[in-house]
Amino acid sequence: MKHLVSSPNYPEFPASPSLLNSFASSAAVCSVPGAVPRTVSAMTDQEREEDVWAKATKAVDDLYELRDTYFPPNPDDKVSRLHRESDLALKLLDCIPPEKRKLPMERGMYEYLRGKILDVVPDYKKEAEDHLSKAVKLNPSLADAWLCLGNSIWKKGDLPSANNCFTLALSKGPNKKILCQLSMLERKMAQGAENQAEIVEESIKHAKEAITLDVKDGNSWYILGNASLTSFFVTGAWDHSKLLQSLKAYRNAEKDERMKSNPDLYFNCATVNKYLENYESSLNGFEAAASKDPSLNAAEEVQKMVNLLDKLDNMLKGHVRAKRLASLAASLGAIDLNPSYNRATVDMLSEGLNKAVAILGKVLFFVKHENATPLYFLVCDSNQNCFVLSVYGLQNDAVRDLLPCPPPAGAYLLMSDDCK
Repeated sequence: MKHLVSSPNYPEFPASPSLLNSFASSAAVCSVPGAVPRTVSAMTDQEREEDVWAKATKAVDDLYELRDTYFPPNPDDKVSRLHRESDLALKLLDCIPPEKRKLPMERGMYEYLRGKILDVVPDYKKEAEDHLSKAVKLNPSLADAWLCLGNSIWKKGDLPSANNCFTLALSKGPNKKILCQLSMLERKMAQGAENQAEIVEESIKHAKEAITLDVKDGNSWYILGNASLTSFFVTGAWDHSKLLQSLKAYRNAEKDERMKSNPDLYFNCATVNKYLENYESSLNGFEAAASKDPSLNAAEEVQKMVNLLDKLDNMLKGHVRAKRLASLAASLGAIDLNPSYNRATVDMLSEGLNKAVAILGKVLFFVKHENATPLYFLVCDSNQNCFVLSVYGLQNDAVRDLLPCPPPAGAYLLMSDDCK
């Protein structure tokens, strides 16, 4: 998200204390008869059985907590550590005596835990899928086993079968985690499909269904934010309402303390703010994402944004000859404007949406930058005021076109030298 390797930053990669403690306290039970600690010997057979199952389950939970919160600078270090700790978890699971995994429910739980441990690494493992398939056959009510099975099938690239797995699981009852995973899968399935927008709408619907099951669950809000952001792109990357919906969902996700360890939440929220041109919030978000997961390209996003703002600032300082600028501005006076709008120039705008006014501008330059959306143009109005116009859903060959902008949204941007 290999066995352990040494690293200058993480020299020994010790196993998580909770997992080691679970393994140590179970070792006597499964391998050293007669040397059982007093607290264990005092247990009844039923208590010992319940205790070893509880320890195995907790070890799996700890393993996935590590997967979701551990982000070293080198992603390979994370994979190595997951292999190390999954080996410990498997040894702990094997401490459960064979006679305690004979009943269908017990065997189903054992197969589920074993498959989930094996599936913790990013790559597909057939052994994990096989164990999880056995688990859902032995105990179809194990919702998380269905979730893990769908994820395993997804890893090998069989998206329709993964979709069927999640759908079948939901037919047995609503489950927010499965709804979220189905929403994620649908966004993946939308890539390259002819009906992208329809599939993404299904993704949004399932994320909203997850929220109705637990309105305080940050992950469900995060998944909704991702689906809304995807919808913005697949519908032409022009509808700001989709960006605002995404931003609202991310902000609700941030209210859940458990989500504060998720670097992707900060990265994606920063991406939305970038397209909304909330540059300060975007820069802060990318910096937070980079600090939580150095392997993300958040630092590159910061640099690209600084480069863009620096370029826009330089262009506004004047690279157009006065004579040419005067000629272009004069040509705007002869253009008829819809009488329902008042003609304005950029210096007359206030920050935010300016209703019932329109600016006529002449495109001077197309501003090349490193992102596909939005397009930026250097424009002059009839008073020879030059300003930057950001445009969504337009081809980049609009230089020298007339651009009526009713009603324009004005914004003032101040960039400190600290950004550089």
